Amino acid sequence: MKDNTKLTRVIYIIGVIGLLIGILDPMEGSIVIAFGSVFITISTYLTKDKYYKLFLISSLSILFGVFFLFYLSSLGGFGGKSTLSWWWGSLILPYPLGWLMSIIVLLIKTFKKTEK
Repeated sequence: MKDNTKLTRVIYIIGVIGLLIGILDPMEGSIVIAFGSVFITISTYLTKDKYYKLFLISSLSILFGVFFLFYLSSLGGFGGKSTLSWWWGSLILPYPLGWLMSIIVLLIKTFKKTEK
């Protein structure tokens, strides 16, 4: 049982590092951020953390936004000389919002733990 706890702790730490490393370049680091959010979601699920659902929602938002980030990029982008209007960019918004939600929940989780 302790080995499982250590493994989930390592997965959690890798996820947090992934979320923070992705800040350096949000476009190219979007894959790192996506994997980091998935790792955090997996570790909170395995430890039955009460914040699991919030991490799941933010992880799904990040994955949705990153998918459309790459999809719209493969179509040549949006706005400007592209055939797609600027409104297509709204499909990317869940990515930064999900990242922000993950960071906020991580901070809440950290400060709630130290208050006890």
